[in-house]
Amino acid sequence: GPLTAGTGGVYESPGPAYGTYAWPVRGEVLRPYDPPETPFGSGHRGIDISAPLGEPVRAAQEGTVAFAGPVGGSLFVSIDHPDGVRTTYSWLSEVRVRAGDRLDRGAVIALSGAGHAGVDPPHLHFGARFAGEYMDPMLLLREGSLVGLVRLAPLEDT
Repeated sequence: GPLTAGTGGVYESPGPAYGTYAWPVRGEVLRPYDPPETPFGSGHRGIDISAPLGEPVRAAQEGTVAFAGPVGGSLFVSIDHPDGVRTTYSWLSEVRVRAGDRLDRGAVIALSGAGHAGVDPPHLHFGARFAGEYMDPMLLLREGSLVGLVRLAPLEDT
């Protein structure tokens, strides 16, 4: 049936559309998701994808921009998607959307920045939440997008 906006602009849905999201940038995953043991504990609440400075960052799925702008001096964009997931794109060098913008999957939303302070090489931090809880964004991403990123060892003749 049709999607209806619930409280706080969050969509009511059967759950995350696993494996249907596009990669926001093309690059290697430098650091995987590492859930914190407690809500405010240390961890890594997303994945870091290598991306040269100024690379176009694309919406991983259609949705509505929930937030676009600075937080603590760094630029972020968050998008609410019809499946109830909110994706966040962090440490950007430039934001190209505004809160309330409706986007198609693949729309350029920003340009990539340096990434987490003191971490090389430059990267995009890509996070996802569902029902207010952080989740591993790798579960959302299309596997086909990994072509060229996964290096397989050659088979040895036996």
